Amino acid sequence: MSDSQPLVGFAVTICGIPDLPKFADVGVSHVLSLIDSDHPVPDALSTYGDVDHELLRFDDVVAEYPGFSACTLRDMERVLSFGERIRRAGDKATHVLVHCHAGISRSTASAAVLMAQHNPGRETEAFLRILDMRPHAWPNTRIVEFADRLLDRRGALLEGLLAYRRELIARKPNLRQIVTNIGRGHELP
Repeated sequence: MSDSQPLVGFAVTICGIPDLPKFADVGVSHVLSLIDSDHPVPDALSTYGDVDHELLRFDDVVAEYPGFSACTLRDMERVLSFGERIRRAGDKATHVLVHCHAGISRSTASAAVLMAQHNPGRETEAFLRILDMRPHAWPNTRIVEFADRLLDRRGALLEGLLAYRRELIARKPNLRQIVTNIGRGHELP
């Protein structure tokens, strides 16, 4: 990882819905909510005050499946637009919170994308930062694929995701079986 310049000039927090109350009074300036298509807006968000909040609704799937709402290119355009608002906020962007239902897949993928968005060439570094933030995360591949396409990174975001997964599996080899058991074994490096 680079020691010369931070990826972003603000704090980044990733969490699941149950952890939202913990962060209501810590100076969060921006919130990205990625919740299931049929889940109500978490009550805890009403305690965050005046923040820039972007809410997207899609399920944690990596392909289109009957009965589920998969992330679309339009959803990723909204995430990247949110990232642009953070950049334009300058010093007023002090703390970005990204959450999904459990803080494992959609939120980690989106947080890495937001960190890499204005840092071409540092995609792997952005993903490796997730290792310390959420040590059991498995970022959503579909989100990363769409972001890579929209940002014209030519596979750099996907390479960052792969580097992340290699390091995670090296640290926690038992996750290989868990990922296989949940039907996402095709995502293993």
